[in-house]
Amino acid sequence: MTPTQRRDAGAPARLWSQRHLILQLVRRDVSGRYKGSFGGAAWAVLTPMLMLAVYLFVFGVVFNPRRAAAGAAPMSAADLSAFGISLFCGMLVHGLFSECLTRAPAVIVGQPAYVKRIVFPLEILPLVTVGAALFHFGVGLVVLLAGATLFGTPPGWHLLALPLVVVPLLLLSAGVTWLFSALAVYLRDIGQLTGLLATVLLFLSPVFYPLDALPQDLRWLAIANPLSIPIEATRDLLLRGRMPDLTVLAGYWAACAVVARLGLLWFEKTRRGFADVL
Repeated sequence: MTPTQRRDAGAPARLWSQRHLILQLVRRDVSGRYKGSFGGAAWAVLTPMLMLAVYLFVFGVVFNPRRAAAGAAPMSAADLSAFGISLFCGMLVHGLFSECLTRAPAVIVGQPAYVKRIVFPLEILPLVTVGAALFHFGVGLVVLLAGATLFGTPPGWHLLALPLVVVPLLLLSAGVTWLFSALAVYLRDIGQLTGLLATVLLFLSPVFYPLDALPQDLRWLAIANPLSIPIEATRDLLLRGRMPDLTVLAGYWAACAVVARLGLLWFEKTRRGFADVL
């Protein structure tokens, strides 16, 4: 086994040993984002709520299919609240992944001082981005649970199984962040593409509609979309009071672990040239 292979084999242990530094950098990232703003950390709660209000108005009122039918009654308050909670659930999952995706190109490019420090573990910087996204996901989850309880649909014990969905999503986000953060060092256009990709995923994912609303000939989109399974599984656990298909979830775990592994391997392979390019 070569030295590189030994180093790669110990990657999880290396990352775990840096957990305290990662946590410290996540705290600094989150606090720095809201530092100096009038609302401060309250924006972590206000932003998803404002976006929910906009999407709820547009897709629940203006473009509501029931309004398209002549003489159809408008969506009731109960239906609108249920739609809003389901929408917010999809937004949370998409938001966690899209934050990592859109911030990935600046993870290394925006930190040249760290790159030039030979002893600094650059591989943890993408994990700092994932940690900050997880923080915002957690804040949004509290808002979601409060809203669901307020509207009479509090989650049951299935909530305890939520890590079964979130952990593979974090692995996927980490792998994508490792991949695109390294690519962006050599291809600066990546920063333009990731924002577009995040928007495309928003509308191709079952955020505004249930998965079974897709026509049969378009179901392949759900299979190819990496967010379809966690969105629907999260809704199963939090809103429908049932466990998701564990066989499908196991396959998703395996796929996300592979993406994370490949993303880290790519990062480790390309990091040797970071200092020369930056």
